[in-house]
Amino acid sequence: MDIKVILENFLNPPVLFFFLGMLAIFVKSNLHIPDQLSKFFSMYLLFSIGFKGGHELNITGFTQNSLITLLACMVMAVIVPFYSFYFFRMKLDVHNSAALAGSFGSISAVTFVTAGSFLHNIGITYGGFIVAGMALMESPAIVVAVFLDRLKRRHKDTDRPDTFSWRELLHEAFLGESVFLILGALVVGYITGEAGWKAEKPFTEELFKGFLTFFLLDMGISAAKRFKEIKNVGIFLVFISFFLITINAIIAIILVKVLQMPLGDGLMFTVLCASASYIAVPAAMRMSIPQANPSIYLTVALSIVFPFNIIVGIPLYYYILSYIV
Repeated sequence: MDIKVILENFLNPPVLFFFLGMLAIFVKSNLHIPDQLSKFFSMYLLFSIGFKGGHELNITGFTQNSLITLLACMVMAVIVPFYSFYFFRMKLDVHNSAALAGSFGSISAVTFVTAGSFLHNIGITYGGFIVAGMALMESPAIVVAVFLDRLKRRHKDTDRPDTFSWRELLHEAFLGESVFLILGALVVGYITGEAGWKAEKPFTEELFKGFLTFFLLDMGISAAKRFKEIKNVGIFLVFISFFLITINAIIAIILVKVLQMPLGDGLMFTVLCASASYIAVPAAMRMSIPQANPSIYLTVALSIVFPFNIIVGIPLYYYILSYIV
């Protein structure tokens, strides 16, 4: 494979703007993306990839292989939090270990989008059904994280009533804004088919890279702001984070080979498994495990896992998969 394909990832405008956002913080620029714009960019990306996935699913439909891949997505979303939790428990308390486990078991939608942009630039497609896989992976990890937290401290605080509501958690996990939007857009894209795609294409495709660029600029700013907190999370968490990225990616690549996924689907599946959530899971953890420290699980996901994946991980996974698929 031509190594230029890998190097071109670094010259991809959205990735370069991620670096620009980081540079803005390092040189103490007052560059700032308003919070409401940042939220709009996030919602646009979820809507766009969901709608596009629904349109592609309308064309290809579900196959036995796609259903098996979706099952693999759900299985990974359940098992990753379990073993991640016990790695974090070597140094951390139950609450922070559970929150981090949930983050690693869930996914980063922006990493997924960046991987899709990478494939588009080199002319490789992926199945629309994998978008459904992304949505399916967000919720189970949240539920498993809270289950582990409750299981490990069930004998503690027996004198205090437990005001936690599983009903609220399940509602947040399965009907939270990110899951609801992407699944809703997927369904609408599937139902409306080619006519809907033609009507929305100028918004969902032609503007996509511009919005992604601005969003990664904002993510670069956010990641750099949290770099100073890496010293607070400690060398242990940095090491374990890279270890888990590696383990999750290896398991995903093995599954890609065993299930004989096409290259595009295989890369997107691997990226989902190797990423960590910094949007959906933190929102759920603030409600369900308030004792966990946000500066730990947010810093790990946003300032360690996310930059590694978009700078090194995506081209590295592609390079490996291109030899085994």
